Amino acid sequence: MSTYILQIDTATEVCSISLSLDGQVIDQIDAAEPNLHATKLTLFIDELLQRTNITYAQLAAVAVSKGPGSYTGLRIGVSTAKGLCYALDIPLLAINTLESMYRGFTKSSIQSEVIYVPMLDARRMEVYMMVFNGQGKVVEETKAEIIDADTFSDYSNYQLRLFGSGAAKLKDLLSDQANIAIDTTYKHSSAYLSAAAFEKYTNQEFEDLIYFEPYYLKEFIATTPKANKL
Repeated sequence: MSTYILQIDTATEVCSISLSLDGQVIDQIDAAEPNLHATKLTLFIDELLQRTNITYAQLAAVAVSKGPGSYTGLRIGVSTAKGLCYALDIPLLAINTLESMYRGFTKSSIQSEVIYVPMLDARRMEVYMMVFNGQGKVVEETKAEIIDADTFSDYSNYQLRLFGSGAAKLKDLLSDQANIAIDTTYKHSSAYLSAAAFEKYTNQEFEDLIYFEPYYLKEFIATTPKANKL
């Protein structure tokens, strides 16, 4: 039986949806214009299903990028995913955003001796990050980290690849560390959820629709605009 999984990722600035069949992407929509998550996500889902000739009733599950990432983006993506699962009576699958980044970055090329560090921009010099080796093993679990010149001192004997929205701002800070390469070309996509989503579906690792919440990692801090000074 064919397993169609709708995949949603709104954890970053990219509003991304994709459709996979047995773990392989068959179509996707990725858009990085500002403020698209709230206005375009459901429209993109309709468009994707129409152009692939797949009905909502044919979906076996919905997979969502659970975070860490944008607080607002995560809420929109998870709420949409849960709503679809409720309406269609299908399971919800949740994938760590940084794990999907690692899978996407290493999909076309991977070096066993390299340490890979997916990063999402937080505030100032802070990032959300994980550390993986070239065999896919997690070396450091998801965490929020304020980066300084000594952050990666324990990896001085390894080649590191930093990528994602949190990596670009570190170029000047880490420019004198020859073992660290910063990739600024990485483009995020829900397509990178496919392998993990199919694995979770096969293993029946489903989320509880009532209690599941996005993985924010840090509490949301609302800011109040400063009053104009006369």
